[in-house]
Amino acid sequence: MPDKPDSQPPASVRSLWRLRGYLRPHRRALVVMFAASIAGVGLSIAIPLVTRAIIDGPITRHELAPVLPLGLLALALGVLEAVLIFVRRWVQSNAVLGLETQLRRDLYARLQSLPMSFHTRWQSGQLLSRATTDLSAIRRFSGFGLLFLVVNVLQLVTVTIVLLTMYWPLGLVVAAVAVPIIWLSMRFEKAYVVISRRVQDQQGDLATQAEEGAVGVRVIKSFGRSDHVAQRYDQAALELRATSIDKVRLSAKFWTFLEVIPNLAVVVVLLLGAIGVGHGNLTPGELVAFITLMLSLVWPVSSLGVILAMAHEAMTAAARVLEIFDTEPDIVSGPGPAEVSGARGHLRFEHVDFAFPDAPDQPVLHDVNLDLAPGETVALVGATGTGKTALTALVPRLFDVTGGRITIDGVDVRDLQLIELRSLVATAFEEPTLFSMSARENVTLGRSDAPEEEVLAALEVAQAGFVHDLPWGLDTRIGEQGMSLSGGQRQRLALARAVLSRPAVLVLDDTLSALDVHTEKLVEQALANVLSETTGLIVAHRASTVMLADKVALLQAGTITHVGTHRQLLDTVPAYRDLLAADGVDDPASGEAPDRTVSREVLREAHASDFSDPASRGVSA
Repeated sequence: MPDKPDSQPPASVRSLWRLRGYLRPHRRALVVMFAASIAGVGLSIAIPLVTRAIIDGPITRHELAPVLPLGLLALALGVLEAVLIFVRRWVQSNAVLGLETQLRRDLYARLQSLPMSFHTRWQSGQLLSRATTDLSAIRRFSGFGLLFLVVNVLQLVTVTIVLLTMYWPLGLVVAAVAVPIIWLSMRFEKAYVVISRRVQDQQGDLATQAEEGAVGVRVIKSFGRSDHVAQRYDQAALELRATSIDKVRLSAKFWTFLEVIPNLAVVVVLLLGAIGVGHGNLTPGELVAFITLMLSLVWPVSSLGVILAMAHEAMTAAARVLEIFDTEPDIVSGPGPAEVSGARGHLRFEHVDFAFPDAPDQPVLHDVNLDLAPGETVALVGATGTGKTALTALVPRLFDVTGGRITIDGVDVRDLQLIELRSLVATAFEEPTLFSMSARENVTLGRSDAPEEEVLAALEVAQAGFVHDLPWGLDTRIGEQGMSLSGGQRQRLALARAVLSRPAVLVLDDTLSALDVHTEKLVEQALANVLSETTGLIVAHRASTVMLADKVALLQAGTITHVGTHRQLLDTVPAYRDLLAADGVDDPASGEAPDRTVSREVLREAHASDFSDPASRGVSA
């Protein structure tokens, strides 16, 4: 995403025109709206003409009898105009809100379909600004600005023709007013488009800072940087304020001229009209009707500034929204079936290469080969920065390989439909993401139809029984990002979510890093049984986690250099011994692991004894 507004795609009428498809479902409503508005214009012209007939007819001839019916006619026309306005607004509200709802739904769906490479480039505040402020600007113009832009222009043209017909010298005065208005509007448009884009981009930047300040409030407070963050926010807010003032100043100049020009025209018309009546070229009724019709043009002319400003904001908003719609996802769903029956979970990495899209010349992984048989668990071990997390992200296609391929049961993951692939693969990340919903909804996110007993079993595996102590148990809302929970509690809920989905392939990206030693041991005991029924890929930093695996893969400098059991690598690979020794859990000199590092079989036996015997849980048989 370019940093400067001026480098963004220019806003134009074409941007709004491309969104015209969202108006099609509301064609009938649009026809009613425009018909009511056009009829209203006709009535606004008819009422002054009836007034002329009253003045030049019965009033001039001092006849009272015709005054009442003509007056009632004018009243009826006014009431009918009010009814048409009500109908237009009633139909308009439903259509416009429907348009915004559909556009918002499609934008959200598009954001969900775009890959991680897109979301790593865009600030969340910029996306939020497009989904809120920009869509509101499009709605306001579509529901109000577009209608009145057409209707007001139609009224200006129609009334001017009527005025020229009534008395052409005064009609020329009114027509001449259009010249400076058109000139001013063209100058205004060029400047306003640029400054509107700058304001909307700065609003997105400010939203990003506000979100980061709210999500990271614990870090900010713990480092005593509240004042610093507040100053950065104030600086961004002041920049937005300065740009907004420039925008208002530009609008004020334009609107002032639009107010002055029609009023000057009214003064000239009054003067010339009075002279025309004095010379007998105009009747008093025609002068009154002329002035009334001309005054009816004051609002369309003065509102032109507001409508044009609204149009430019909507064009800028449409261009910003289309930036998202025009982004082509580099990860697309494969042609495979929506469901794959009998998946065994045989996972293979075949000569896999990977580089992040924004750094194609800096490969993170190269020539990675790894075979995970169905039901087998492999621990992925490596120093920080060797590409472990990148490797795990390739399995559910959060990113795509740049070379080689990854297969599940012999099928390239790129040939599977994304919805099917991500039902086969469940991932629990080191930094768990929770949502501002209930604990139950967070756990069942990947499998909303899971029965209660399986939800409770998953929570038990993840040692997440703390949820039962929350004020409303599983139905307690845990707040945005799970901020009301500790890091270990968030990791356990995320692990329960992954376990509950019952995947063919379970990927755990150092999911136990925030747990204390006692809780970690309990989780590992329960997890061992789960891993016996699925293919597991575990990023491990602790020897205790490594012991969950059937074998270990050592990742060095972006490639897998050794694969074997924990004991084999411990005896033959110095780099592996150094990694575990750095964790303080293994004594390379003795070749023996501490007591808390036990074999996978022992963990399974402990799991069976701890969770199969009701008495071991303090439950009477």
